[in-house]
Amino acid sequence: MKHILLAGALLAGSALPLAAQTHYPLTLQNCDRQIRFDAAPDSVVTIGQSATEILYSLGLAPKVTGTSVWFTPVLPQFAKVNAGIERLADNDPSFESVVAKRPGLVAAQYEWHVGENGAVGTREMFADLGIATYILPADCDTKDNATGGDGTRTGAFAPAQVYKGIRQLAEIFDVGAAGDTLIAQLQATEEAAVARARALDLPKDLSAVFWFSSPDLESDPYVAGRLGAPGYMMRQLGIRNVIQSDEEWPTVGWETIARADPDVIVLATMDRRRFTADDIAAKRKFLETDPVASQMTAVREGHIVEMDAHAMSATMRTLYGLDSLSRALSKMTFE
Repeated sequence: MKHILLAGALLAGSALPLAAQTHYPLTLQNCDRQIRFDAAPDSVVTIGQSATEILYSLGLAPKVTGTSVWFTPVLPQFAKVNAGIERLADNDPSFESVVAKRPGLVAAQYEWHVGENGAVGTREMFADLGIATYILPADCDTKDNATGGDGTRTGAFAPAQVYKGIRQLAEIFDVGAAGDTLIAQLQATEEAAVARARALDLPKDLSAVFWFSSPDLESDPYVAGRLGAPGYMMRQLGIRNVIQSDEEWPTVGWETIARADPDVIVLATMDRRRFTADDIAAKRKFLETDPVASQMTAVREGHIVEMDAHAMSATMRTLYGLDSLSRALSKMTFE
């Protein structure tokens, strides 16, 4: 996927007022918890690709001493710098591997990694060692993670939640101007994608389903609920989500999906191979050969879009996913 910084985005960034310098001690509210910084952290370990890429985008790669939880390759512009930073794990790192880096901050993408029942460790476990933790707001604002799994959205995802995380991380590290510029670039990408879709003559009841993965191809797939990042993309582009669940990634049977008969199917592409259907080739083969799925309009018409899996999570890549979806729609024809 190509990520082009539009001229308009650069102009928008240059038009912003100078960001205020951070005054320490800094106190922030983060996922129902107050956190305090007496100075900018001297180092950071990331648990989650989104946190990693935000920090890189803010020019903070020199402070990142370890990364983990990767779905797809790092954004191309950061390939070189990322290669020089230790990857603690492709998936969940151990608590010991994180604290061994002695970071001043642990920045996490998902609350379930460092929340109350943290898969890596709880915030209290890190605090007992003098390590601050920060969870990206996109995973806890308007979301109930106490339900387990991927959680349930209590309100619709919006890019403002991503921008809040960018702004707060920029404030924590005293790089406010970089945060403002990054947000302006992402806003310009969003505006261009929506304008492109509005210029298309799309059916008024165009529908879609987003398939992330499946434990195995005989199991019900994990598909996007209506309030997560894919739901936001569909709302912005005037598409109806055939899945109406508030869960982030509910499992829904193919018979149910086939009855809804979506006009477009969006497939997640990723390097992760935790499940059989993580493989895009496996997804496509299933759609082409399964007696139920193969009869859906989207499959018969070839209205299948491949999208970076990380764009389907509530991350800054969601804006790139919105852009890629609007471009894909511009190449389709509908009866």
